[in-house]
Amino acid sequence: MSYFINVILPIPLDKEFTYSINKTEAAFLKPGMRVAVQFGKSKVYAALVTKIHETPPLVYEAKEIEHILDEFAIVTPQQLKIWAWISEYYMCTKGEVMRAALPGAFLLESETIVFKNEQTSFDESLLKDDEFLIFEALQYQSVLRVQEIMNIIGKKNVLPVIKRLLEKEVITVQEEIYEQYKPKIVRFVRLHKEYNKEASLRDLLDSMTRSPKQREVLLHLFTLQAQANKPIKVSELIKTSNSSSSVVKTLINKGILEEYHLQRDRVEYETGKNGESKELNEYQHKAFLEIENSFKEKDVCLFHGVTSSGKTEVYVKLIEKVIQEGKQVLYLLPEIALTTQLITRLQEYFGEKLTVYHSKYSVNERVEAWNNVKAGKSKAQVIIGARSAIFLPFVNLGLIVVDEEHENTFKQYDPAPRYHARDTAIVLAKMFGAKVVLGSATPALETYYNANQGKYGFVQLTRRFGNVLMPEINLVDVKTKYKKKEMTGHFSDTLLISIREALAEGEQVILFQNRRGYSPVVECNTCGHSPQCPNCDVSLTFHSYRNQLRCHYCGYHIAMPQKCIVCESVDLTTKGFGTEQIENELQELFPDHAIGRMDQDTTRGKHGYEKIINRFEEGDIDIMVGTQMLSKGLDFRNVSLVGIMNADNLLNFPDFRAHERSFQLMQQVAGRAGRTKKRGKVLIQTYNPYHQILQQVSVNDYLGMYKDQIEERHQYKYPPFYKIIKITGKHKDYNKVNDAMDWLGVSFRNVFKLNVLGPEFPPISRIRNQYHKNIIIKIPQKQSLQKTKEVIKKINTSFKSIKEFSGVRIIINVDNY
Repeated sequence: MSYFINVILPIPLDKEFTYSINKTEAAFLKPGMRVAVQFGKSKVYAALVTKIHETPPLVYEAKEIEHILDEFAIVTPQQLKIWAWISEYYMCTKGEVMRAALPGAFLLESETIVFKNEQTSFDESLLKDDEFLIFEALQYQSVLRVQEIMNIIGKKNVLPVIKRLLEKEVITVQEEIYEQYKPKIVRFVRLHKEYNKEASLRDLLDSMTRSPKQREVLLHLFTLQAQANKPIKVSELIKTSNSSSSVVKTLINKGILEEYHLQRDRVEYETGKNGESKELNEYQHKAFLEIENSFKEKDVCLFHGVTSSGKTEVYVKLIEKVIQEGKQVLYLLPEIALTTQLITRLQEYFGEKLTVYHSKYSVNERVEAWNNVKAGKSKAQVIIGARSAIFLPFVNLGLIVVDEEHENTFKQYDPAPRYHARDTAIVLAKMFGAKVVLGSATPALETYYNANQGKYGFVQLTRRFGNVLMPEINLVDVKTKYKKKEMTGHFSDTLLISIREALAEGEQVILFQNRRGYSPVVECNTCGHSPQCPNCDVSLTFHSYRNQLRCHYCGYHIAMPQKCIVCESVDLTTKGFGTEQIENELQELFPDHAIGRMDQDTTRGKHGYEKIINRFEEGDIDIMVGTQMLSKGLDFRNVSLVGIMNADNLLNFPDFRAHERSFQLMQQVAGRAGRTKKRGKVLIQTYNPYHQILQQVSVNDYLGMYKDQIEERHQYKYPPFYKIIKITGKHKDYNKVNDAMDWLGVSFRNVFKLNVLGPEFPPISRIRNQYHKNIIIKIPQKQSLQKTKEVIKKINTSFKSIKEFSGVRIIINVDNY
C-alpha cells in the first residue's frame, strides 16, 4: 500500500503538494511536522505536513521526501486552521502565511554546495578567469558555498559561472539543508567533588599561597555560592573576581575546578516581586465587573477608557483571573516601543510567567519563545507581542487583550499576508473559545460601530486615574502669529513661554512632529529645482545629522549638494521641517537643557526604544521631540506640557480615514500630558484653528467626531457600511501598468458596476522604480463577500493569461484600513 502526505511549501503558491512516504514514515509523521522535500529541479525546502493519506495525486507523480526534520509537530492544528482562514479571507496563499508565521529558523531552505569533480580530467587553460578562481579555490578546500564563491569572484550573480563549470564537468553540486536554530549553551563551573571535605579544602588553600590570583578566584567562587544558591557561570566568576579566563582555565586543568554546560533560554526576565496587583479604584473596579458581565453574553468587549484612566490595571486583573484557570493570555500591542514599558510593569505582577515576542528579537530568541508557548510552559502564560504574536502555537488560550486597537500598525501592508492583527485575534479567540478585550481611548470607527450595534460588549471608563483632570487643550493660530512676527523659528511665543514655565517647574515636555529628518524639501532659490529620488516620485528629505538627502520610501541617499545640480547656484534653502530641525532649534533656544529625539532614525536596534524611553523616564531628557511613536500609550509621569508642532499636515492627507486618524493621533499625544496630580497642558499649532476636527480635539469630543465621520462614511459608502478590497498593479513600465489596470477596471466594472473606483494613480505613483495604479472595489453588506472574492480571483486568473500584461504584479489588499 502507498502512503502520501500533503505539504505547504513556503513559496507563494496557492495549492498544497503531495509527496510519497513509506509505511514507517506514515506511522511516525503527524500534521504540523516539517519534512525536507525537493521542489522544482533541485531546490530543497522545509515543507509543513498538513495531512497523511493514501490517495496519489492525479496529474503528477509524487516525489519521495528527502528526510523528516522534526521529532514532534512544531505547528498545532489550531494554527493550521487560522492559516487557512487568513489565506482565504485576505486572499493570499498558505505558503505566504507560513513564511510570515514561522520564525526564520524553521524556514529551512537548501544551500548549494560546490565540489571539485574528481572523476574527470580537463585542460585548465580553457577556463575563463572567474572560472579558474573557483577551480583554484577548490584545490585548497573540499567544498565551497555560494556566498564564498561571491566573495572569491567579487560578483553577486554567480549562477552563470557555476553553470558553465558544470557544463565543463569541472565541478559537481549538491543541495544541503541546514538548521539555523542553535540552543544557547552556557558554561558553568564548580569545585571538584574531591575538595568537598573541609580538610582537603584547607590543604588546597594552604598550598595556593604562591598563586594569589588562583586563590582569589576560589575565594570569590565560595562567596558567590554563599550569596546565591544556583549554578555559577564562568563569565560571572571572571567578572566578580576581576580575573581572566586563563586563570580559571588553569584551575580547571589542575582538576581543582570542573566545568559543565547547560542549555539556557535566551529570553529570560528578572523575576519581579510577583506581588499583588494594585487595588482598583471604584471606577476601574466597576469597569472590570462590567467587562466580566459582558463576557457572559459576548466574546468581544470594547473597553473605551480615556487616556491615563488606568486601563492597564484592569487588564492585569482580567489576566490574573485567566492564568489562575491555567490558561494562556496574549497581550497585543501596536508598537514594539510599548513593549519595553509594559514588560517592566507586568513583571511586577507576573514575574517569570512573561514571554515577549516581536521582530526585534533574534531568530534564536523567537524559536525559544515559540517552543515555550507550544509546550504551555509556566514562563509563557502571558505573552506580550506586536502583531506577529498572533501566529504563536497557543495550546490553551483564554484571553486576548488588544491594546490601542485603533492603531493602523496592526495591519500588515507588505509583504503578504496583508492581515489585520485585531480582526485575526477575534477569529483566533473564537477557535479557542477565548474572550477578547479591545482597549482604546479613541476606538476605531468600525469597532465603535460594532459596539453600538450590539455585536460587541461595551464598557466605558471616563475618569482619569487619581481623578486627574483631562489636559487643557489650546489651539495656536500660526498664521496670525507669523503676521504679528511672534514666531521664533517654528515655535510660537505661546509655546515657548509654556516650555520655559514647564522647565522652570522641573517638569518635562513632549513635542510632536510627524515627520522625521531635518527638512522634507531642499530647493534652489535661483531656478526652483529640488532634488528628487531617481527611484520614487518624491523629493529627497534632508538629514542634517549625516549631512545627506534621503528617500523615505526606498532608502536611496546622496551627500547634501553644495550647489544646485541644475544651475550651479549656491543659494539653496530648505522648506518644511522634521524632528531633526526641531531638535536643532531647541538646542539653540534651550542650551542648558537635555533634548532627546525619538523617531525611526534614533531607535534602530533591539534595545533602541528601551534606552531612549528609560532616559526620559529617569529625567535625563528634559524635552523629547518625536514622531507618532510617542503617541502610543507610553506612560511618562513627569510630563506637564505637550506641543503639536503642525497639525495641518495630518489633516490634509488624501485618505478617507485622514480625519479619524488625525483625531486619534492628537488625542493620544495629548494624553501623554499631566498623568499625575497636576493638570497637563497641550498646545496645537495650526494654520486653521477653526477646523472641525481640531475643535473636537480641543474639547475631547470623541462622540461628536464619531457622529460626523460615520455620517460621511454612510453617505460615501465606506467602512463599516461597505467592505473594501484594494487592487494594486505594479510594473516599471508606465504604459504597461496603465493598460493592464484599465483592462482590469473594465472587467470589474462589468460585474460590480458603480462599486468600482479607479483605476487611478496614487499621489506617489512611483516607488522603487515601480509604477503603481489602484482600483478599489466596494462591497455592500448584502453582497456575498465569498462570491465577490471568487469573481476577483477568476478575473485575476484571466488577467495572468494575457501575454501583453506579463510581468505586471497584482496585489490584493482586503480591508485596506
